Amino acid sequence: MSFSKKTASLFLIIFSLFFLSSCQAEANSTPSTEISLSPTFSVPTEIPTQVPAEIPTEAPSPTPQILPTASNITPYSLPEGINPLTGLPPASPELLDRRPIASKIALYPRYVRTTNAGLSSSDIVFEYYIESGLTRFIAVFYGDNAKRIGPVRSGRFFDEHIARMYQSYLVFKYADKRVYDHLKSSDIYKFLIVPGNSYCPPFVIGKQELDTYNNIFLDATKFSDCLEKQEKDNSPPNLYTSYFSDLPPSAGEPALGIFTQYSLDDYHYWEYQPINQKYYRHQEANGLRDGESHAYAPLFDALSGEQVTADNVIFLFVPHTFYDQFQEEDEVYHIDLIGLGKAFLFRDGRVFPIYWRRVASNQPLLITDLNGMPIPLKPGRTFYQVLGINSDASNENNLWYFRFDTP
Repeated sequence: MSFSKKTASLFLIIFSLFFLSSCQAEANSTPSTEISLSPTFSVPTEIPTQVPAEIPTEAPSPTPQILPTASNITPYSLPEGINPLTGLPPASPELLDRRPIASKIALYPRYVRTTNAGLSSSDIVFEYYIESGLTRFIAVFYGDNAKRIGPVRSGRFFDEHIARMYQSYLVFKYADKRVYDHLKSSDIYKFLIVPGNSYCPPFVIGKQELDTYNNIFLDATKFSDCLEKQEKDNSPPNLYTSYFSDLPPSAGEPALGIFTQYSLDDYHYWEYQPINQKYYRHQEANGLRDGESHAYAPLFDALSGEQVTADNVIFLFVPHTFYDQFQEEDEVYHIDLIGLGKAFLFRDGRVFPIYWRRVASNQPLLITDLNGMPIPLKPGRTFYQVLGINSDASNENNLWYFRFDTP
């Protein structure tokens, strides 16, 4: 998981070329007219018939351009003291002088949502399909800490991508034997954190009324001290930053809400609030079996008491394959977050068709527009929704609908 400064410098030079054109264009452009959006809208009880929202299947390669004059945050112009994952100052400067922490956070069974903790302190969150029609979060903490993160649940193959991209410690509560054996045999083994291993991780027990399996939380505020006592590697990684700008791209269509259905038991929506320019997460309150209609409730962070929000919501279309292709009932998946694929970016109440690119295994994703040029994210938290490549996307009356397609 090492990334030398010489390699980092070369990497930043290459990426600087990617960003130049859009920086120049933004410097010469006039800010777009503010969109007037209602802070509330009627939530549909039924998702409309899906009509695929197409973007090109072939992503162009970025091409070098002239030097920019704009003072945007890019991989080659990250101001000192700025978190490369959010484009914002960290909660405390010393937090950037360490490795990030990537921790699993449970979303199911539904009763654990009263204890969901830590998402409001995270920089990056990925939500992805695990099994039995359900999803789980893995959240990355770098610019902030949380005294309680969890409930911490089991790991999956997908988590290795996150640990590598952010050169982070990976916190999970064990895993399927096939997954755990793979992770223990990999070169990231020394960065795995599970209850009871030798790193003295500060796991804490939650409320007594929870069952044992959903009652383990991580105290990230004590994590660095534990690593220091054990003389473990907590050196800060060389991570390139995304392209951040307070000004959204001039294109893009209005998008008031984003609805996603992973299964009859797992669905949610993000509601854009123009007053504070954030997306608010609402989670399903019941399944869709036996004729029940869609019903939602705000998803809260029990630690902060705040509703979970995001500044950017990005939908990634990523190949999913069974661990064993000859056992169709086997729901241990490989999610291949390598290469490139189509995606959609939602920021500032607008939607942008984009591409995701994984150009280095130990660096975050590169997000580009359809011309192959990096597209600016809004400074703040980014929430990635991971979908299969055959999932549906459609829009109607400024509302967007995504339906996960399982392999």
